[in-house]
Amino acid sequence: MPPPTPTYLAYQHDAKLLHLETTIQSIQPFSDLDEANKTLFKSPGENDLILVTKETIFHPQGGGQPSDEGYIFPAGTDPSTSNNPEKALLQVLAARMDATNNGQVLHLVRPMPNTTTPLQSLTPTTPILQSIDAQKRLLYSRLHTAGHVLGSAVRHLLESSIPNFDELKASHFPDSASCEFRGSIPGEHKAAIQARVDEYIARGMPVEIEFWGEEDFEREGVPHLLPDRGLLAPGESKFRVVRIVGAEVYPCGGTHVDTTDLCGGTVVKKISRSKGNSRVSYAVV
Repeated sequence: MPPPTPTYLAYQHDAKLLHLETTIQSIQPFSDLDEANKTLFKSPGENDLILVTKETIFHPQGGGQPSDEGYIFPAGTDPSTSNNPEKALLQVLAARMDATNNGQVLHLVRPMPNTTTPLQSLTPTTPILQSIDAQKRLLYSRLHTAGHVLGSAVRHLLESSIPNFDELKASHFPDSASCEFRGSIPGEHKAAIQARVDEYIARGMPVEIEFWGEEDFEREGVPHLLPDRGLLAPGESKFRVVRIVGAEVYPCGGTHVDTTDLCGGTVVKKISRSKGNSRVSYAVV
């Protein structure tokens, strides 16, 4: 039996896509999932389903970014009217990368109560229209770019003065956004970090999406940023890189705003330290 076809991650190539016509690859009751995938989702409903599509504009939770949400409409629905949930077939509650079939995106969906389309008609190859929650996508994109701005600001300010400094991981969730660093960052640096973040935001630095091979990391002088090849996006032969022009580059699969000023006000909230590492929390306003 051939392996499942990976889902084409359309949002990685055009994060401005709010609507996308695609086709169903599979749809099944949530209860039919294997245990490894069931644990990816919290509190599914009794009638919830798992939808896999040929392409997706729904960013699955991961890389520090929350899952997109939205709706599934019949193919041919006018995108300008797809903000009306009453016309939707399914509500998309969450998306996750499949834990067992490499490269597929699992959409947790709930049938809309007023739909007149029988669910039995939603079979493989059925065309549909995906529509994401635009406000949440914009918020998550602002937060993700702001996190990279913060990371760049901290690196440029403190890399040479904090022993063993390095960027570790980040969360771009609205209520818990933060960047973690190796090394102890004293609280007295908060004002300087805020000033540098404000500078980067005000400059409206372009945020560019590029796809790099190993030779590109060498050419750019950042071979240490080369990810493990196991982290390549499904169907891709090169790594996706986000470049904040004039500041930093990051291997990253998330969604972003086009220029740093579109992050809006970015507030450095707190610097905390534990076991030799530091966490700088932030928010966008």
